[in-house]
Amino acid sequence: MGINLQKGQRISLKKEAPKLEQLMCGLGWDVAKKKGGFLSGLFTTDFDLDASVLCLNQDGKIKSNSEIVFFGNLRHYSDAINHMGDNLTGAGEGDDEQILVKLPLIPKNIHKLVFVVNIYNALERNQDFSQVENAFVRLVNLSNNQEIARYTLSGNGYQGKTGMVMAEIARVDDDWEMTAKGEGFQVKSLGDVMKLYS
Repeated sequence: MGINLQKGQRISLKKEAPKLEQLMCGLGWDVAKKKGGFLSGLFTTDFDLDASVLCLNQDGKIKSNSEIVFFGNLRHYSDAINHMGDNLTGAGEGDDEQILVKLPLIPKNIHKLVFVVNIYNALERNQDFSQVENAFVRLVNLSNNQEIARYTLSGNGYQGKTGMVMAEIARVDDDWEMTAKGEGFQVKSLGDVMKLYS
């Protein structure tokens, strides 16, 4: 059974999953159900959460747009990171979006992977993370399909937040460490998220 991470908690992937080379980062979410009778469900708008990975250099910056893996760029040029596709509604059980990472293929100039989520067209739809339930990010060792760690987010306390850093995986010497973040902010689009690291 994996570790249930607390906000800000770090784990060593080398320690928790020795010889880890390929991992899957899964993102899941459900939309909070509106109160007020079953008819209210007829007027809800789907939430489209988009998972992305920002590849940062040693200065914590994005070198170019090719260092971002998202629904518009599903494959990193190194083949180290592959996004398995966009889920427009969060419907279904388990992971709604998955990102596969091959740690040995990550170029040496990349020192940190930042896993972010933003709500597509959030401001136009008047949506934020307080309306999202059961949001989580989890890491799975693909060699044996064992869950290494999971970080669960509550919707409370994220009113007005339309983007979020869910987790980071950082290079530390020859090891990689994961940190659960859960840092919310208000952004209009992924482009606004990118500006935070430019």
